[in-house]
Amino acid sequence: MRVMLKATLDTDKANEALRSGKLLEFLKEAVEPLKPEAAYFGPAGGRRTCFIVFDLQDSSELPRTLEPFFTQFNARTEVFPVMTGEDLQKGLAQPR
Repeated sequence: MRVMLKATLDTDKANEALRSGKLLEFLKEAVEPLKPEAAYFGPAGGRRTCFIVFDLQDSSELPRTLEPFFTQFNARTEVFPVMTGEDLQKGLAQPR
């Protein structure tokens, strides 16, 4: 299932990683294993935030996926299903 992970990083933890030069290294290590369809980084709610779209095969993958964000950055996370316009059309075309 295609999902979007929204990870909002703790400002103090992210500032510390940025100063030590490890922020980009961490993000690469956390994001690459997900083989994301898309990954975006920017401010949301005044904090550094990641939006990562990837395929979640099974809910048992969530701990491995989220734990780096919790342990490294005390991040607040949300995971929710998303779809493309084509997926939406396919779903809406199905009989109710």
